Amino acid sequence: MASNVITAEEKPEDRSPHNINDEILYSTFSKTSKRWISVAASFSAMFSGLSSFIYYPAVTPIAEDLHTSIELVNLTITSYLIVSGLAPSIIGDLADRTGRRPLYIATFTIYFAANIGLALQDSYAALFTLRMLQSAGSSGTITLAYGVLADIAPPAERGWYVGVLMGFTNTAPSLGPILGGVVAQRLGWRWIFWLLAILSGCQLLSMTLFFPETARKVVGNGSLSPRGLNKTMGDYLRSRRIPVTTPGLTAPRNSFYWPNPLAGLSIVLDKKSALTMVIGGIFYTVFSCLAASLSTICIDLYDLNYLEAGLIYLPAGIGGILAAYSTGRLLDHDYRRTAKKYGIEINRLSGDDMSAFPIEEARLRSSWLPALTSIIAAIGYGWALQTTTHIAVPLTLQFFTGGTMVALFTMCGTLLTDLNQETPASAQAAYNLIRCALAAAGIAALDPIIDALDVGWCFTLYAGVCLGTLPLVVVLRRLGNQWRSSSQIDP
Repeated sequence: MASNVITAEEKPEDRSPHNINDEILYSTFSKTSKRWISVAASFSAMFSGLSSFIYYPAVTPIAEDLHTSIELVNLTITSYLIVSGLAPSIIGDLADRTGRRPLYIATFTIYFAANIGLALQDSYAALFTLRMLQSAGSSGTITLAYGVLADIAPPAERGWYVGVLMGFTNTAPSLGPILGGVVAQRLGWRWIFWLLAILSGCQLLSMTLFFPETARKVVGNGSLSPRGLNKTMGDYLRSRRIPVTTPGLTAPRNSFYWPNPLAGLSIVLDKKSALTMVIGGIFYTVFSCLAASLSTICIDLYDLNYLEAGLIYLPAGIGGILAAYSTGRLLDHDYRRTAKKYGIEINRLSGDDMSAFPIEEARLRSSWLPALTSIIAAIGYGWALQTTTHIAVPLTLQFFTGGTMVALFTMCGTLLTDLNQETPASAQAAYNLIRCALAAAGIAALDPIIDALDVGWCFTLYAGVCLGTLPLVVVLRRLGNQWRSSSQIDP
């Protein structure tokens, strides 16, 4: 009798149609559909970072046109970051309960309207308020994207999809400052927001018409008929489908749900998830400080103009994009190697039982090389600035820090999704809050530490903090599976 699981060497297309139909698929979406869905969700997630980084070159002209100080305009950056840390907590909980589509439509509508308002406003009060509204609309898109990927990709294939997501989101920090500088100089700062309005309007139309509902609590594995806003235009035009087409799945009831912004608290209190967030959050903090130093230190040291100031973000961005894609492939490879090591057969059709799989070991298997490389490169970057070497040296080191830290973000983000498959969006929202809080503290301390210790010792200190996370990686790899097993046994 043929087995209903796929070994590490088998491919789904090698299975007979009879056996495939005998078991519940993890997702009924085709391979082509899943890739289109992942690209659409990943492109949507790019708006959060793009809105932040494209704004930086416009700070001075905005202050001049609105007759206000640069310090006050910088407060709109702070308010944007505060909202971007809080809003996903509401969006993530709603998305896990009511579906991804309604939240995509709502957030992009808010974001589209905010950008039009920002392009037309003429007062600081309007700028401050609309920037927070813009953040509320864009900041949840990364949370939603992680939820979508958890919906459609079984654990054995999830690394590739998260790699695509991280590749898109890391495009924004490198292209945003360049794009913002060119647009602000050639067309005026208002056209930054018109450009964002045009892009988001097109994406809103596309998502409304074509993006399918993927939330497993709403459409199961994709075989249930969605209702209301969860339907695409195609669903409305086609004749009504039979609600349940896969055995064992029942159609959900439509009911009102009030969002709980504290839903992620239980995830933060979980030891496995908390360690994952702390590890990823600390590296993200140093990553943010490295990026902040480009605009505050490199411009003064090397006397850069606005265009050059934008171009210096490219090395870290390119490194991050390359690392995101390659790390996604590596994660899937490590998953197969871990399964082979423990004699576990991989089920690509209906997904593996994470309660019996050492997922912490699989996802962190290759974390040592990027972690150590990023620590060494961060130290070298600080001392390259301290000794004012040729600008090629710190930018080359930025390429390595950008690439290796994004690799670690991809590993931690994928692991957190694996650990919280029922509430992936809420888990990412909690992670986002922890990450933003740590990064805000790190950036706030950057200048005082540089003033006290000089830039070389400052980044040596930050690299030392990253080094302190390595024992946490060891603990999570060795004890994570035991903690999950004991939590399932405890009443």
